[in-house]
Amino acid sequence: MRFIRVYARVLGLLRPDRATALGLMLANLMVMIFQFAEPVLFGRVINLLTRADSMADRSVINDAVVLLAIWAAIGLVSIGAGIMLAVQAERLAHRNRLTAMARYFRHVLSMPPAFHRERQSGRLMKMMLSGADALFWMWLSFFREHLATLLATLVLLPLTIILNWQLALALILLVVVFCTFTILTISRTESAQRQVESYHSALAGTAQDALANVLVVQAFTRLTAEAQKFRDTGEMVLTKQFPVLNWWAVLSVVTSAASTITVITIFMVGTILHLRGAASIGAIVSFMGFATLLIGRLTGAMGFISRLFLQMPTLFDFFAVLDAESTLAEPQAAAALTVTGGDVHFDQVSFAYVSGVPTVQNLSFTARAGSVVALVGATGAGKSTAMALLQRYWDPTSGRITIDGQNIRDVSLDSLRGAIGVVFQDNLLFNRSIAENLLVGKPNATRAELRRACQMAEALEFIERQPDGFETMIGERGVNLSGGQRQRLAIARAILKDPPILVLDEATSALDAATEAHVSRALRTLMVGRTSFIVAHRLSTIRDADEILVFAQGRIVERGSFTELMAAQGNFSALVAAQIMSGANA
Repeated sequence: MRFIRVYARVLGLLRPDRATALGLMLANLMVMIFQFAEPVLFGRVINLLTRADSMADRSVINDAVVLLAIWAAIGLVSIGAGIMLAVQAERLAHRNRLTAMARYFRHVLSMPPAFHRERQSGRLMKMMLSGADALFWMWLSFFREHLATLLATLVLLPLTIILNWQLALALILLVVVFCTFTILTISRTESAQRQVESYHSALAGTAQDALANVLVVQAFTRLTAEAQKFRDTGEMVLTKQFPVLNWWAVLSVVTSAASTITVITIFMVGTILHLRGAASIGAIVSFMGFATLLIGRLTGAMGFISRLFLQMPTLFDFFAVLDAESTLAEPQAAAALTVTGGDVHFDQVSFAYVSGVPTVQNLSFTARAGSVVALVGATGAGKSTAMALLQRYWDPTSGRITIDGQNIRDVSLDSLRGAIGVVFQDNLLFNRSIAENLLVGKPNATRAELRRACQMAEALEFIERQPDGFETMIGERGVNLSGGQRQRLAIARAILKDPPILVLDEATSALDAATEAHVSRALRTLMVGRTSFIVAHRLSTIRDADEILVFAQGRIVERGSFTELMAAQGNFSALVAAQIMSGANA
């Protein structure tokens, strides 16, 4: 049953903490033994009182003192074991919840863009938080409360047969009825609950999508429509959830009825056995205590199993993300990339995001060490895709890419990406301080190095005007800064990284003409001695490139220097003419 497989895996996550888990299991067994001992002792006290008329007073007192002393000792040890259980179960659950979240977080961050293109970030976040909370709750409840129920059912309940097999049968029948109806309820509602959880995920995705685009929602007066879409998804959640809850309500009623019948049966059977001399009053009282204890445990277990079942789709989604494999296979013990010069070679490289629809086709070119290569062309021509392939965000469907003769598929991803500095077309910044964003490029950089990099990127002046200077928080995706300021921070981050290979993807697109001139000088200084790629729409920024590659429909249709391409009167000169006309009209 899938239910059992999922929760076996949940417990399997505790393998590194197995010593603590084993200790908690023994503590639970001890607590359960002591709890079962209490009805036995109570029964012995009742038997002693029923025989008191035929015994000497001193004998009655002595026997009573012994029984009560044993009872008190068991109570004290049980309290100590219970405290240890509560404390250690809390610590185990908290510790492993954070471990599971960290594992999920690291795994998702390591996945390639192809993984993230298919999943909303809001859903991934919900899966992480909901999954970790479900794991925490199960570990805590299981070890603090319900493991004792399992041990009582599997180990101690059969031992009641030794005390009185007729009365024990009533308790065993109660457990059988409970287990049978629980299995039936799970089998009838499992697929429906999976649908419920899928709608919950859709609800989170809808909310995240709207909140991430709140300006669009407000600008296009989409508030009512988005709110209605959210409500519609919520209605689907309720439509699918109510039938599942009905089944669990029926199970609750059946369990309560079975419990009541069990108590009545024990009383009636016990009375008959007592009249026949086959059971003492103390034995009947003990079994009534067993029944009350077991009924309380089973009632708690029913709630536990009900919640386990309702959370199973959440855990299934959590594990599905953990089990997702990267499409970028990295060889075991892959060698680190060694950049001796920085020669980059594309050899008949083709790639398609969607099977059968090529994005780039048969790209072949070489960027010599220290050279500047510009990639130009219309939007969607394949320029940025080529640079993404260089950084191994995807792997080519055919062909290969080498750096200084080393196939980038054969080296470690960390060493490959560590050798490449990037200024993205979109300003990708963290909701952290300016200094923390810059230190992404070089975590151990000194403050002097930060200032130098920012000065080269024409960013130091505006940073020092901020209320807290380098410690100023810039908001989500740098929302507290202007577009030009965000772009200059991204450039400073790349300067700070000081890589042998540089990719500038529209690096100056958000800057005004005066700032662009300053930053372009800094970038030219930065590019000296480095293999540099410039992806550009503004063709005036690539006039000094050693080679210009003109892309059209995923292919390189022209190549050469700025002067050579203008003289050829081909695609490139047409692009330049179009930009000149556009500027004149503006």
